[in-house]
Amino acid sequence: MDELSYREKVILRCIIEEFIHTANPIGSRYISKTSDIKLSPATIRNVMSDLEDLNFLTHNHTSGGRVPTDKGYRYFVNELMETEPLIQNEKDILTTQLNDGDIVQDEIYKEVSRILGRLSKEISIVSQPYLSQGIFEKLELVNLSSTKLLVVVSIKSGLMRTLLFDVESGIPRDKIERVTGILNEKLSGLTLTEIRSTFLERIKDIQNDSKEIMKVFIDSIDKIFQDEKEGMTLYIGGTTEILSQPEFGDTQNYKNIIELTDEKNIVVHVLNNMPVDSNGISISIGSENKDEKLKDYSIVSSE
Repeated sequence: MDELSYREKVILRCIIEEFIHTANPIGSRYISKTSDIKLSPATIRNVMSDLEDLNFLTHNHTSGGRVPTDKGYRYFVNELMETEPLIQNEKDILTTQLNDGDIVQDEIYKEVSRILGRLSKEISIVSQPYLSQGIFEKLELVNLSSTKLLVVVSIKSGLMRTLLFDVESGIPRDKIERVTGILNEKLSGLTLTEIRSTFLERIKDIQNDSKEIMKVFIDSIDKIFQDEKEGMTLYIGGTTEILSQPEFGDTQNYKNIIELTDEKNIVVHVLNNMPVDSNGISISIGSENKDEKLKDYSIVSSE
């Protein structure tokens, strides 16, 4: 990416920050009057023209002001933007609302999406962590009837999966307890992905009299220890707060983004395929988004 002079950086940063706050094209006279930049409007205008030649800025023909391009935003994010820590009041909100011992897991995800939307004044989407990378904690087998076996898989993150299987005949309680103990010992500490790929090798020495129970696992290994990317629940917040952003004063813009959040397949695909940096954060800007419906938006995600 092009290297900019100090003056170009200062003016680009000023334009982007003002445009974020107003959603209006920014002119040289406006910068001269409202910012701390000690340059004449003519000098600022020349710098803006240079930035436009480098494709960091663009303009429409109905206004003399400039607006950032995706390239300009990318340079801002990579080189100019300063991250701001949460203020104490924001920390208190998170601590108070998420430390409720009675809150269930599903409600935690909902509350996190609401809090993020409230603090950022943007659309916030929270998804459950993928089970494939979850660490196996324990397995429980419950004989509900002579032909029904309940399998409960618990993940260390607190997630749980329950599945009901048909068996040919009643399985003695002592056999269920023995198999449960063996499987918990052999699978402890593994991810669900590791369990799926090594299960047969790990159970090969289990006693022959447990074959009926083991057949349930062998026949349904992918179902029991599968991921749920396609069926995962999304929790959306910020749908009211985003109205405070200037670009959503246009009701059509607001309608478009709300409709987009309803297209779960697009959202899930984006979340699954965004590359992350060493801090587990990804920022995708405008044309960097592969889906055409996302070209007008930027997406920030964190694992």
